[in-house]
Amino acid sequence: MIPATMQPKPLPTSEQPVVAIIGGGVSGAGVAYHLARANCGERPAIVVFEPRAELGRGLAYDTADSAHRINVPAAKMSLQPDDLGEFLAWIEARDAVAGDPEARQPDGSLFPRRRLFGDYVASLLKPLLEDGTVRHCRAAVTAAERRAGRWSILDDRGGVTEADIVAIATSHPPPPAPGRLASRLAAHPRFVTDTTKPGALDVIRPHDRVLVIGNGLTAADVIASLAARGHDGPVTAISRRGLRSRGHAPVPQELFGDFVSEAAHSAVLLLRGIRTAIGAAKEEGISWHGVIDQVRAQGYDLWQALPVAERRRLVRHLRPYWDVHRFRIAPQVETVLDAAVAAGRLDILAGSVADARIEGDLILCSLQPRHQRQPLERRYDAVVVTTGPAHGGILETQPWLAALAESGHLTLDPTGLGLACTERSEAIGRSGKADPSLLISGPLARGTFGELMGLPQVTEHAFFVAGEIAEKLRTSATNRHPA
Repeated sequence: MIPATMQPKPLPTSEQPVVAIIGGGVSGAGVAYHLARANCGERPAIVVFEPRAELGRGLAYDTADSAHRINVPAAKMSLQPDDLGEFLAWIEARDAVAGDPEARQPDGSLFPRRRLFGDYVASLLKPLLEDGTVRHCRAAVTAAERRAGRWSILDDRGGVTEADIVAIATSHPPPPAPGRLASRLAAHPRFVTDTTKPGALDVIRPHDRVLVIGNGLTAADVIASLAARGHDGPVTAISRRGLRSRGHAPVPQELFGDFVSEAAHSAVLLLRGIRTAIGAAKEEGISWHGVIDQVRAQGYDLWQALPVAERRRLVRHLRPYWDVHRFRIAPQVETVLDAAVAAGRLDILAGSVADARIEGDLILCSLQPRHQRQPLERRYDAVVVTTGPAHGGILETQPWLAALAESGHLTLDPTGLGLACTERSEAIGRSGKADPSLLISGPLARGTFGELMGLPQVTEHAFFVAGEIAEKLRTSATNRHPA
């Protein structure tokens, strides 16, 4: 409960509506940015809760690691859904990659360091922060409670803010260590469970034998980061299916296929349609990239056509294959991985870690290869967990969300990808009813909207959520001040 003695922060005017956005990464910053520019009937007070020093970075774009690069060409990165070239124009206007000769590829496309996109988003928010249109509360939310028709939000700096509308724009928690590894290896100094922490890889020495658990984008980043630091020891990357993230096509590919005219109503039929389209595209000289990009472009409609049971089946069986084809690694990172494989220094293994234990300075691991009975006994100097977001740990790792669920305001999405919400992004509570004053923005709305992990979809959804909030504010203003 929020202490009754704590007084809400004063509002700019007695009637000015207040919108609180919890989470200041790209999703939260995007909602704030577009809401500030929208016609809301009357200007709202927009407060963004974000512990980081700048809005718009989040986990992805707050990295100082020079090996971390955006994995989408800069020409397709933007906070503006209707101006995809804005980030590229921002770069060129500032000559922002002058000190990064590896950013530009032979075909002219740019894959700059990831932090640069955070710089771009922060620059868009800066004037809004300076003139007070958006306020940045540099604190973490510890509780949110519905009281007397408004939301009371408590933060870890002791402040209480009252708001009329709340947008939850946090992301999934970091990956958990699989099985018993967390307890078995917790005492080892080179057991790295959260690679997002600054300096997390500093404990790994140049010649260490490293086991990377996971084989997606984060694993690729880890391997590239280690190589940039001069690490030359052997690396094993293990994942259940042994699927490595794919790279980009050598040249841009046209979108190919139509998956919505006769949308599939089962995961099997959707997979069959995609495979057929890839075969047809190949005959026309178009790679699979064009097909997958078309699936992504039509993803919302495809997802809506699938019953919940089929969405679950897709998540359970097909998501790993989708992830490695949809979320591609930057060419610079692909080059590092290819070189490591060619040199015999990187071994990609399909299987799981059956067991592990500490023996002196070493970590002894029992690896169970897929489709084999005999385990492999390996010795490592370091183990790094990169298994992807903990979709199922949303409530356990964020107590204030757990409290909202306990009080009936939130429920988990039945697909297991996030929080339940309507097609207007309104949170669905325990009763099954939507709360028009509580919205979900970004990856946690993935269960309803489908693909919400890639940046283009995140920014599109932030724009959508801002529009929904603006419409609510306009309606409220009209009701308070009828013509």
